Parts: sequence; C-alpha cells; structure tokens
Amino acid sequence: MSDTPSTLPAAPGYFARHIFFCLNDRANGENSCAHHGAQEAFDRCKAQVKAAGLAGPGKVRVNKAGCLDRCAAGPVAVVYPEGTWYSYVDASDVDEIVESHLKNGQIVERLVTPAELGR
Repeated sequence: MSDTPSTLPAAPGYFARHIFFCLNDRANGENSCAHHGAQEAFDRCKAQVKAAGLAGPGKVRVNKAGCLDRCAAGPVAVVYPEGTWYSYVDASDVDEIVESHLKNGQIVERLVTPAELGR
C-alpha cells in the first residue's frame, strides 16, 4: 500500500496531512510572514491541493495559522504529521511542496527551515 494522501484511510486522523501557513501580521511593524506574501502562498497552496484532487478526508487539509514563532525564517509553513518546517520564497516553491510532499510524501530538502531559526 502506498503512503500517498489519496490512499490513506480517513480515520482515525481524518486528514492524512495538514499544512499550516503562518499568516501573522505583527501590529508593531516587526518582520512577520504576512509581510512576505504568506496569504498569496496559502491561497496558491489551497488551489493547487484542490486542483490535484488532494483535498478532503483521508487526504490533505490546508490551514491558516497565526504566529508560528519562526519569523526569522519566514515566511514559513509546517506539514504534519511529519512536523516538517518549510521556508518558501515564491509560487514555484509552494508548487514543489504540493507536488513533492503533499502529493508524493517526499520532503523538499532545499526548502526545509534550518532548525536554529526561530523568532
């Protein structure tokens, strides 16, 4: 049996994977993911997941998140259950995360957020 989201059962976890995009916008003007195209990346990911037929029970859920406290690496997204943190730059990075990780279960090593980068 393959470990792709389309073949995993819907229960007990309901979704095979979640991807959370930090959309935080710091009111005090500090650097935050919202200042670096996070909303556009979220929208693109959600559309790509839906278009690829990856959305729904037993598959992938694309979620908005508040501050994930890793702004120094921003913008960031995290995929669970793997707990893989990504820093992305543009639409092609988001497309690669969808195709490689969310669709095929392969981590995109070049986009993995360095462990030491936090707030």
